[in-house]
Amino acid sequence: MSGPTPPRVSVVVAAHTMDRWDDIVAGLHALAHQTVPPLETILVVDHNEELLARARAAFPDVTVSDNPRTGGASGARNTGIALARGEIIAFVDDDARPEPDWVERLLHAYDAPDVMAVGGVARPVWPERRPDHLPPELDWLVGCTYRGQPTVRADVRNLWGCNMSVRREAFDRVGAFDEEVGRIGLIPLGNEETELCIRIRQRIAGARIVFEPTAVVHHRVTEARCSWSYLVARSHAEGVSKAVMSRAVGTADGTSEERSYATRVLPRGVARELARLNLRGAAGIVTCLFVTTWWYVRSRLGHASAIGSQGSEARARA
Repeated sequence: MSGPTPPRVSVVVAAHTMDRWDDIVAGLHALAHQTVPPLETILVVDHNEELLARARAAFPDVTVSDNPRTGGASGARNTGIALARGEIIAFVDDDARPEPDWVERLLHAYDAPDVMAVGGVARPVWPERRPDHLPPELDWLVGCTYRGQPTVRADVRNLWGCNMSVRREAFDRVGAFDEEVGRIGLIPLGNEETELCIRIRQRIAGARIVFEPTAVVHHRVTEARCSWSYLVARSHAEGVSKAVMSRAVGTADGTSEERSYATRVLPRGVARELARLNLRGAAGIVTCLFVTTWWYVRSRLGHASAIGSQGSEARARA
């Protein structure tokens, strides 16, 4: 007797720039040659008419759509969610190439009805070699899996947008990506995937978010992201966006993983880099932690001060 029919998977790829054309081609080719073929691949082009026209001409077997929603990854992914027909909706970045068994490995982890989302590993593809100031503990700065994350299948707080999947049921029950969490004005900051995963766990009793390290994508890292200035700028953005997210989901859930990471994972990384006489590696970790913490605290205090000022003004008017 045959077992239950596995859920169908729609894959959403958000793209925004012609600079990643070769990556888009490679990623879509990989998706077309999966051991378990997806039901459909949806390429959402984020406010780029030239890229939209070229993609529609080049990929007749892919659903290519523009993004009529808010600019940015969240708006593009939400457009893809609205178009998707699968029971599972998977997401991969336009500069990431999935392994041939990526869809299959994600599906294997949906082994119970309480598993609402599954994500996997993103391995960095460096321009030449890993920069000295970016030890593996800091690979999240370039959108990749970092040292300190699980090495076997495990329940986690959140997943990463370059390699994640979510049950359609979860979106139906809690809503899609929050298009404002990851931005301040027009500045994209991130953490919208984390906010979504926390929202799923908060609003669906018993919901599980699962990390499956055998589901692998290879994420290209540009030369610009290998600079020291990018480390500082990305750490700044992370601190601000963590503050925004914590206000949305609560400090306890918003910083639970970060506290363990800062007190356990990073000190071991500093010690290892010093033992190797890689002072730039140790300095990278310390700088990242300081800048992120500084901007997180400053943003939280600034928000509290703004609320206090608004309250005082309201009382004065009354």
